[in-house]
Amino acid sequence: MTSQNQTNNNIYKQDEMNNFVDTRVGEILIKLEPIRHKILNHQLNKSIKNIEDLRIFMAYHVFSVWDFMCLLKTMQKNLTCVESIWYPKGNSNTRFLVNEIVLGEESDIDMNGIRKSHFEMYLDAMNQAGAATSQIKSFIEICKRTQSIEEAFEWSYSPKIVREFVNYTFKIISSDKPHLQAAAFTFGREHLIPDMFTSIVNDINNEFPNTLSNFKYYLDRHIEIDGDHHSKLAIEMTKILCNNDKAKWDEAEKVAIECLEKRLELWDAIYERIINNKKLQ
Repeated sequence: MTSQNQTNNNIYKQDEMNNFVDTRVGEILIKLEPIRHKILNHQLNKSIKNIEDLRIFMAYHVFSVWDFMCLLKTMQKNLTCVESIWYPKGNSNTRFLVNEIVLGEESDIDMNGIRKSHFEMYLDAMNQAGAATSQIKSFIEICKRTQSIEEAFEWSYSPKIVREFVNYTFKIISSDKPHLQAAAFTFGREHLIPDMFTSIVNDINNEFPNTLSNFKYYLDRHIEIDGDHHSKLAIEMTKILCNNDKAKWDEAEKVAIECLEKRLELWDAIYERIINNKKLQ
């Protein structure tokens, strides 16, 4: 085979592989659409009518903001070298992609121009809104001391649904399979708070000025960065990690569906908690 024929053959094989990868991404997105529709149009969105409703939402939702960071940092650990004795690890493209996402999530700029993680911004928003932060803070402190999320759940009295949601995330983390972690991050954590939620926050903030400005800023950054720039980087990372391996793509699809099912269960539980609270008022 001539050198030119070999080059043409390689190009053809690369195009074929690219088509396979793009097709699998498209297939996953199509299969996820029904459950994504349920999440984005969940009755929870319409149930949040006042500041008290929003406080309940934030007290639950903050745990998913936290375990999002756990998933992301696990990917960084698996895809890059974070040891004191450094050496090139893995694919340079996935190193770039995950480090780029970590940079934005762990050291963004808050509304006052101060470097903070998105989790810290969320806590600031909770404090400003008057939402309870004692549970999540107690949970994290116990995690730091014991390195056990189960002990932290027990001693912080976290809600059952929160335990189930976070435990599933840590099941993916413990799998030690970067392609599954990337799939959970890409398809299960992509922009799942709809734009209409921002309008709800705006309406409540009009009634309670200077109460939700931090949360409005967080949502804007979430939509701008997580829902656009980071989601594109994450899809590219998943493509590289799954490559043309059918078994990996099948596993990624299964995890993606399970992640959204867990999110839907969390939304159901928060909705029920808000409705029950309204009955007591």
